[in-house]
Amino acid sequence: MPLPLTLPRIRHAAATPGQYALALAIAAFLVLTLVLPVVTVVVVAFKDTTGGFTLVNFADFFGNELFQRSFVNSVWVAVLTVALATVLAMPLAYFTARFEFRGSALIQTLGILPLIMPPFVGAVAMQLLLGRNGTVNLLLQDWFGFTIPFMEGLNGVIFVEAVHYFPFILINVTASLRNIDRSMEEAAQNLGASGFRLFRRIVFPLSMPGYVAGAVLVFVKVFDDLATPLLLNVKDMLAPQAYLRVTSIGVADPIGYVICVVLMLISVASLGLSYAATAGKDYATVQRGGGGLTRRRMSRNEAIGAYAIVGLILALVLAPHAALLLLSFATVWSFSPLPDAYTLAHYTRVFSDSAGYIWNTLLYASIAAGIDVLIGGAIAYLVLRTRLPMRHWLDAAAMAALAVPGVVLGIGYLRAFYAVQLPGGQSLATFWVMIAIALAVRRLPYALRAADAALRQISVSLEEAAENLGATKPRAVRRIVIPLMTGGIVAGFVTSFATAAVELSATLMLVQSNSDAPLAYGIYVFMQSPAGRGAGAALGVLAVLLVGVCTYLSNRVAENGNGSSHH
Repeated sequence: MPLPLTLPRIRHAAATPGQYALALAIAAFLVLTLVLPVVTVVVVAFKDTTGGFTLVNFADFFGNELFQRSFVNSVWVAVLTVALATVLAMPLAYFTARFEFRGSALIQTLGILPLIMPPFVGAVAMQLLLGRNGTVNLLLQDWFGFTIPFMEGLNGVIFVEAVHYFPFILINVTASLRNIDRSMEEAAQNLGASGFRLFRRIVFPLSMPGYVAGAVLVFVKVFDDLATPLLLNVKDMLAPQAYLRVTSIGVADPIGYVICVVLMLISVASLGLSYAATAGKDYATVQRGGGGLTRRRMSRNEAIGAYAIVGLILALVLAPHAALLLLSFATVWSFSPLPDAYTLAHYTRVFSDSAGYIWNTLLYASIAAGIDVLIGGAIAYLVLRTRLPMRHWLDAAAMAALAVPGVVLGIGYLRAFYAVQLPGGQSLATFWVMIAIALAVRRLPYALRAADAALRQISVSLEEAAENLGATKPRAVRRIVIPLMTGGIVAGFVTSFATAAVELSATLMLVQSNSDAPLAYGIYVFMQSPAGRGAGAALGVLAVLLVGVCTYLSNRVAENGNGSSHH
């Protein structure tokens, strides 16, 4: 008879010396790789030239017209990106979760595809399609005599970011919609509500926790994105300004650190506001299970309209992938709706010249993901299975990495570790291992949540039974807990690996030589010049394939893990 699945209850004795040692080791890692760089950035922002405390740097920042404009632009872009991402995500989530919609699984899969392309690669592809001399505007000029400035200035950044990040809202809202009790909708329909009014008054408010979770992720990610504005030649935003100050004026320039502090404050404030928006409100519905998952059938006209909307959205969000693929095979593609001719030369060049980028990416992302599952799994175990005092602080510290933009972490590493010399005379900040560590810190929250979810599904009684039969605690963990957590551990590893493989904000600050550069950095360098864009696109296609395969494997492993955890 299978054991009942229960949430683990902490019934263990006081924490062991081994658990204390493990907690201290994790705390030391987090202090060195996350807390110290962030604190360094904050301290430098408040220092004057003599090393004393000052607010002059912040006065200079808020008194400077360029920085005021950058601040306003960043907020404006983030807010409008969330709004446009909502418009793209909501119809896909609503139609596939609440109706009998043929092909809903395919639509959900295609809807998540934009997330696996680095956003700055999408920027180049969107310029080819929708830029001033892109496919659409050339056709509009030929046929109707006018063009539309889709990609001019901030418009382009908003458009690219929304197309790239809307899956965060899609994933979270879909999950929320599937949990809503169908009877709530039926009661509203019986009282005369239908169509958009039903969605606005009943369905959307009940899916608010999922929406807010997705929207705040989009908001924070847009603030963090450095390469997309730079590639679109938009420099008056906060993240590009922080990067440009440090790379042009130097690590000693205090204004770069002030911008970093502002970026972090906005990230923390937006995460806090998202929590406040849903705290204290009850989103629970009366019944779950069968009642929650019944899907309504559409009339013929409704179905035609729904498929038209979904088709239009998918065509728009998948267009960058199509453009990237065309560009990777194009000989020349400028001032024409499609490439002049096609070639395999870019792929030949990539495989001969850029093997180092690919190898470095595999190395850094593997190290980062390995660190993440080890530390994430250990923190999840300490929090859920021990009585260790202050254990929740470890969880909070690891999750705090979500609120630290990549450019801030990169600048923090440069400032905190630049003076530390390795035996060969190289600075610790420019040692390639620091790139892998920065990627690990940035992705730790993903692996931690995957390990936490996996451990919650393992009954604590299995561990206790092993201990009652004479197994030591480490042996019980090694032989019972870790094998049962395999699905969550592998899902966490693959998620960390896939997202670290296309990370650029932190690595752009830390890469000092081309031989140490990963794939995302290589793509960024190629994309800077029109001559290199074909090779950059070929690298981009390889990055998309790499992340796509990882995502597929992650889903397969998670499904197998879920299937086996119930036996």
